[in-house]
Amino acid sequence: MAREVVTNTGVTYNSLTNGSKIVGKIIADNDFRIDGEVEGEIICNGKVIVGINGLLKGSISCINAEIIGNVVGDIVVSDSLLLRSTANIKGDVKTKTLSVEPNAIFNGTCSMRNESELNAV
Repeated sequence: MAREVVTNTGVTYNSLTNGSKIVGKIIADNDFRIDGEVEGEIICNGKVIVGINGLLKGSISCINAEIIGNVVGDIVVSDSLLLRSTANIKGDVKTKTLSVEPNAIFNGTCSMRNESELNAV
């Protein structure tokens, strides 16, 4: 089930809960957290978080991303990408800044460029 959540800081973000699945294209103006499954494309003008139970089969294009779960597909991040220790990525990455915790799995290529070069691609 997709839902909008307002945290105590007043920041609004979208969330796909565990046990839910979306097939298609997601366009979000605010942060988006995935704890369910997405097959398709995510375009976000904020931060995308793929939670520990989250699975994305497709592509991500966003400002910042934090991967804790699984992504099978390409990731384009205009600022920073964080791969937590439980992350499992199979795909190509384009980002300005990449942080990888020990034990994270990343199978693919990585291209690190500044934001203007990322937007030109």
